[in-house]
Amino acid sequence: MTEATTISIDDITEAFSFLDDWEERYRYVIDLGKSLPGLQPSERNETNRVKGCASNVWLVTHTKGAGPDAVLTFEGESDAHIVKGLVAVTLAFYSGKRARDIVEQDAFELFRQLGFEQHLTPQRSNGVRSMVERIRRDARQAMA
Repeated sequence: MTEATTISIDDITEAFSFLDDWEERYRYVIDLGKSLPGLQPSERNETNRVKGCASNVWLVTHTKGAGPDAVLTFEGESDAHIVKGLVAVTLAFYSGKRARDIVEQDAFELFRQLGFEQHLTPQRSNGVRSMVERIRRDARQAMA
């Protein structure tokens, strides 16, 4: 997530291991989304909007440095509660990493391990895929 947010992907994975059913997991994901700092209204624009998501999703990318060792951090928001939580999980996985690592790491495998593959609608799964592709595209651009 952003520098102001302290939850890590390891914390999320650990929490999922303690939650027994998907209703509890959905509530947890929604709470993660609520913990995201909101974007400024000016940042919720077409440039930052992620295409391919049924709900509105906006991602703002911050790049420090250049080339494969550039570090990218992300901010994000959605107008749908569960989707905002999925944004939080995705950002926890990718934010603060080097561009080369973002391009190489597979968030889809993490989502499969957490069980999202079986519990998300096809539209939401496509939205997650669009977010990940956008983040990886931004990382590739930072590497160029």
